[in-house]
Amino acid sequence: MRRNPVWRGAAHTRLRFIPCPGAGQGRGRGRQTTDRPVAGPWSWRARIGVLLLAAVFFALVTADRLLPPELSRLQHESLRVLAADGTLLHVERSADGYWRLPVRLAEVDPAYVAALLAFEDQRFRRHPGVDPLALARAAGQWLRHGRIVSGGSTITMQLARLLEPRPRTLGAKLIECLRALQLEAHFSKDELLAMYLTLAPYGGNLEGLRAASLAWFGKSPRELRPAEYALLVALPQSPTRLRPDRRPEAARLARDKVLMRLAAAGVLDAARAAEAREEAVPAQRLTLPRAVPHLAAALHAAQPQAFELHSTLDARVQAETATLAQRALAGLGAQVNAALVVVEQRSGRVLAYVGAAELRDPQRHGSVDLLRALRSPGSTLKPLVYGLAFDDGVLHPDTRIDDVPTRFGDYSPGNFMERYYGEVSVREALQRSLNVPAVAVLDRVGPLRVAQRLREAGLELQLPDGAAPGLPIVLGGAGMRLWDLAGLYAALANGGSAPPLTLMEAAAAVPRPPMRLLGPVAAEQLARILEDAPPPAEAVPPGDTRQPRRIAYKTGTSYGFRDAWALGYDGAHTVGVWVGRPDGSPNPGHFGRNTAAPLLWRVFDLLAPSPRVAFVEQTQLPDGGRALAPNWRHLAGSAARDTRATLALSFPLPGARVALPADGAPLPLVASGGLRPLRWLVNGVPLTGSPMRRSVAWQPDGEGAARVTVVDAAGQSASAEFWLMR
Repeated sequence: MRRNPVWRGAAHTRLRFIPCPGAGQGRGRGRQTTDRPVAGPWSWRARIGVLLLAAVFFALVTADRLLPPELSRLQHESLRVLAADGTLLHVERSADGYWRLPVRLAEVDPAYVAALLAFEDQRFRRHPGVDPLALARAAGQWLRHGRIVSGGSTITMQLARLLEPRPRTLGAKLIECLRALQLEAHFSKDELLAMYLTLAPYGGNLEGLRAASLAWFGKSPRELRPAEYALLVALPQSPTRLRPDRRPEAARLARDKVLMRLAAAGVLDAARAAEAREEAVPAQRLTLPRAVPHLAAALHAAQPQAFELHSTLDARVQAETATLAQRALAGLGAQVNAALVVVEQRSGRVLAYVGAAELRDPQRHGSVDLLRALRSPGSTLKPLVYGLAFDDGVLHPDTRIDDVPTRFGDYSPGNFMERYYGEVSVREALQRSLNVPAVAVLDRVGPLRVAQRLREAGLELQLPDGAAPGLPIVLGGAGMRLWDLAGLYAALANGGSAPPLTLMEAAAAVPRPPMRLLGPVAAEQLARILEDAPPPAEAVPPGDTRQPRRIAYKTGTSYGFRDAWALGYDGAHTVGVWVGRPDGSPNPGHFGRNTAAPLLWRVFDLLAPSPRVAFVEQTQLPDGGRALAPNWRHLAGSAARDTRATLALSFPLPGARVALPADGAPLPLVASGGLRPLRWLVNGVPLTGSPMRRSVAWQPDGEGAARVTVVDAAGQSASAEFWLMR
């Protein structure tokens, strides 16, 4: 009987007859059977392979999720402050104690990158993180020589070891291979190379190409010569054994080996390689830039998550002013220090920030940021006091005022040299910095108003706890910072208002409301007085016939010669200088004019000349620049002649927040202009017993909103709603 073939691998049931034993010929009998489909052996193996590959893939993905690349060391960067043009001004060690500066490939000379790859990992751009050829070569050399001749590690494997340091064992090498494959799956080749150049060791606590280039050669990685980048290619192989300041011969041999390898590979011209081998290796490690430690601390405190801080500083101005400030300390005593700030007044950008001229001498307390330290401001607030009187229209530069011994209640101020000049103009009184006239003007303007105006402008006037502003503040009886005084004078230079000072480029680019202190007329009157003041004798060196620069400036000296100040401005810049002993002890014989003012002039000599442009023309000044009254006493006592100005409230201003005097003293209410006698109303209730003058005292009964109204004899009125607070 003919048998039917068996159809293996069929997709449907096939029938066949199986003959019965002993069946005869012809019509044989048999039984019908059903065949199930039978798969071929190759299809089962394929299915198992696919399952295995899927399992491996799933395991790798799970492992990658559970054990991601350890990148925490890259997050421990060195804090750094950059100038406005990108110049590195200051570096601090990282949290784990290293000088570690991140590296971007765009900042590295391509010749260095080519040399590194040619020497360390020629197939870096082609392998997946592990180079089988390099590993095979390293294994063969180990078997042949019985020791490790070359490691066979790729740059990616070295990066894995830098990210997670382990002992040099076979197991550690296997982990490095796996981590290298993982890193290659997550990052591009350029990203991996940048990570390596950030973490590679270069001796001691130097990590990364940028830190090494600065420390060994004092230049950026973009400026390296062949001899220099060859040494930096060699150093990470054994940073301790090859340190050029400790093992110069070993460092030189390692560098020359790199140069010869580069020449043999055609990466470097043979003649240039030979010339590079003639150069000496560096004999010592250079100090990384640390020019602005006080500024770095202040900026990092404000932005603790940021490690690269782009400041507004001008690198040249910063370096040269710091040098001038340090030189100015010569002959001033072993405990004297200085602080200095330069401001671009139109924008508020700070161009130089010297927190202490001498940083390292413990006697001079260089760790203290003296630019932000509270000190007695001496006479430096006098221009603001006179300016407020100019704003009120009750004073003019040519008004006559008495400089004679005077008592103001129980306060009896004296002049600096105990000399009095009798009747003088306001202009002379301010230029000579006479104390009695300044106190008399403040008595008219009101100390509380001065303090309030400073507070509204964001400038701090520090008083003892619970004390109210009093007449002594105009002579230094309060605390102020050089930082705030520089802001005050920048506003005077800018027509009475200026943007707040800023140290960060990002903040400088954002429009900010100006701090308003005075009107433009008062600011112009002050500027003309201050720029006509005679410069210090040291402003022009001996034998120099040039005229000194025209600078509007004011000096100040605190009680006991503890603080010497000079603040000034021209058409573009405001400069502030403080000199003294940080511990607050006296420094007899050293005052603002002979100690701080000469340094002020030297700083201006560093800056481009910028004549001041008047904000208000002469014809726009009150009375065309003439005196409003023959003398102060006549102006204060005569009401009938005072019909020149519109009635206005000078204090409090509308919307102001006014601090209640802690000692329960009355609050001054001040008006300007109008025709006397005046009538005052608070919350609609007339003040009883009022002398009907422009400055009256009102006793508040507590915190809350208040409204004050003043009405003059001609029927004019002015009102202000304000808030009383403790």
